[in-house]
Amino acid sequence: MSCTTVLVGKKASNDASTMIARTDDGHFDVKKLIVVEPKDQPRKYRSVLSHVEIDLPDNPMRYTACPSVDKSSGVWAATGINAANVGMTATETITSNPRVLAADPLVEYRKATSRREKDVPGGIGEEDIVVLVLPYIRTAREGVLRLASLLEQYGTYESNGIAFNDENEVWWLETIGGHHWMARRIPEDRVVINPNQFGMDSFDLDDAFGAQEAHLCSADLREFIALNHLDLNQGGRFNPRDVFGSRTDMDHIYNTPRAWFMGRWLTPESHRWDGPDAEFTPESDDIPWSLTPDRRVTAEDVKYLLSAHYQGTPYNPYTSQDTGRRGMYRSIGINRTGVTSICQIRSGVPEEIKGVEWICFGSTTFSTMLPLYANAAKMPKYVANVTLEPSTENLYWGSRLIGALADPAYSACIQQIERYHKAVVTNGRRIMLEYDRKMADSGDFSLTAEANEQLCAMAKKETLSTLDRILLTASERMKNGYNRADN
Repeated sequence: MSCTTVLVGKKASNDASTMIARTDDGHFDVKKLIVVEPKDQPRKYRSVLSHVEIDLPDNPMRYTACPSVDKSSGVWAATGINAANVGMTATETITSNPRVLAADPLVEYRKATSRREKDVPGGIGEEDIVVLVLPYIRTAREGVLRLASLLEQYGTYESNGIAFNDENEVWWLETIGGHHWMARRIPEDRVVINPNQFGMDSFDLDDAFGAQEAHLCSADLREFIALNHLDLNQGGRFNPRDVFGSRTDMDHIYNTPRAWFMGRWLTPESHRWDGPDAEFTPESDDIPWSLTPDRRVTAEDVKYLLSAHYQGTPYNPYTSQDTGRRGMYRSIGINRTGVTSICQIRSGVPEEIKGVEWICFGSTTFSTMLPLYANAAKMPKYVANVTLEPSTENLYWGSRLIGALADPAYSACIQQIERYHKAVVTNGRRIMLEYDRKMADSGDFSLTAEANEQLCAMAKKETLSTLDRILLTASERMKNGYNRADN
C-alpha cells in the first residue's frame, strides 16, 4: 500500500517527544480508531490474505488500532500505541530489486491446484503486523526484535518498512526479500523522510554484528550480500538503498519528488533544493533518508508535510499558473488515503498520559488532525463507530465529504479549510493542556475518557460547520447555476 512516512527523533522535536507518522494510502479504505482490550486480542491469529496461522502469547496489552471497517480482507490495524507507551505504524510499502527477490523470494500464498495438494500459506504482511507485534512489546527496540523473529520464521509476501517509538527512541525496520531485514535507531536530532522506497542510505554493519547500539539485522546478512553479489557500492562505502532498493524511472515520478519536497521544507537553509546549482532535485536518487531540520519540528509540521502537494513549486496541481509542470509528480496528500496518524510519545508528563495519537481521516490536504489520549478504556463514538455508509456522525465520513467537495473548488475553499485545521488543532491543544494539568494534579487518569469525549465533540462541531460552508461554496459553483438576470 503506497504511503509516506515521517519519523522525528527526540531532540528534533519542539517538546522532546518522539513521533512516528504515516499516511495509510489504500483505496478509500473506511477506517476507525478503536481500543483493543487484552480479552479481545486473539490467541491464534489467521491471516485472511495469506492464510498463515500463528499462535500468540497469553499476555497482550491494551492498544489502540485503526482497523478497516470492512473486515473481508482482514484487520489492517495500521497504527497504534500500547499501554506501555510504545507506538507503531505498519506498513510503508517499499521497493526492492530482482537480485534480492530472486535470492530470498517473497513468501506468497499458493492455492492448491488439485485435490491431491494442500494450500501453502504465505507469510505475514501489512494486514497482520500491528496485531502480531504491538500488544507484546515494551520498547521500540523490542518491537524490532519481535517483528524480526516473525519475519525469520514465517517470511513476508511484500516489501515493507515499519516504525516503532517509545519515549526516548525511534526505530525503523525494512524487510529484505522474504525473510531478511535490517533496522536502525533514528539519531535523536534527525527527521526521517520515507516515500515508498527502500530508505536507509547508510548502515553500520560492524555495530549490527557487534554492540548493536543503533543497528540490527539478520544474522546472516553479510553472507547473504556476498553470496548473491548484491553490493553495488564503490570505495568501501555501504549504502543499503543501492544494495537492496530500486532506481527506476517510476521512482522519479512517484517517490523521489516527495522526499525532495519534505527535505526542502525541513532544511531550506542547510541544503540547496532549487535552481541550477541545487544539491537535490525532485528526481535525485541520493536525497538523504534523514536530515537534521533547520528548526525543531512540531506535530503540526508533520501534518503539513503529510498534506503537501508541492505548494510553492511549479508542480502544485492546484496552482492557477500555467507552469507546464502542474501535477507531474505524485503528491504526498492524495485523495485515497484512509487514515493518517502521528504516534507521539511525550516527555515531562505522567506515565499514564505520555501517549497521544493524532488522527486524521481521508485526504490529509483537506482533513484536520485531532489529538486523542491513547491510554483510555475506549474511544469516542465519533472516531470509533464508523459505518460503511456515509454519515456526518463520524469524523471519517465528515472528512471524506469535505475533501470531495473542496477539491474541485480549491481556490474558493482553501481559506475555509485552513481555518478548520487551525481551529481543531488550537482547541485540541487547549483541551489537552487543561486535562494534562487536571490529571497531573488529581492523579485521576480515568479522565482521559472525558477529555477524548470533549475533543471529539469539539471536532464534530468544527467539522459540521466547515462542511456546511464548503457545501454552500461547492453548490454555488455548480455548472447548472442560472439566474433570470443571466438572460
